[in-house]
Amino acid sequence: MSTESHNTGPVTGDAPRNTDVSFEERDVQVSTIYGYLFALALAVVAAAVICVFILRFTLNFAASSDTAPPPSRAALGPNHRDIPPEPQLQGFGFPGQEADPQADLRKKTQADTEANEKFEWIDKNAGVAQIPVEDAMKIIADKGLPAVAAPPAEKKK
Repeated sequence: MSTESHNTGPVTGDAPRNTDVSFEERDVQVSTIYGYLFALALAVVAAAVICVFILRFTLNFAASSDTAPPPSRAALGPNHRDIPPEPQLQGFGFPGQEADPQADLRKKTQADTEANEKFEWIDKNAGVAQIPVEDAMKIIADKGLPAVAAPPAEKKK
């Protein structure tokens, strides 16, 4: 340990200085920061102006290469809602379509069920009738299917 007192030093009252170590008098130069911010603002404005010119160019190019609608649709007027070509998806409120696909499916299922459960003559003169599927399955289970003749075998040469 040193026996010297810490209070010893230059008598002038200045902070002690080492000749090998130096420090900056000012840490930040405000004019440099403002210069960079100004350059950044100019770059943002220039990019926005370039984007506007590119947008105008592409809109004009698209408008010039766009084909006019067919006369049949043009006659309907600008307020007419264009209907997409077939097949159209359900549930979007196009004319002639159900607004609810689930309701459409329920109607279809009910119609199929009713068609499979009704009695009806298909050809009364030939004796062909439509009967419910469950009754037809019972008849086939009781009597079996009629025998079918085997197709004639091909002759090998």
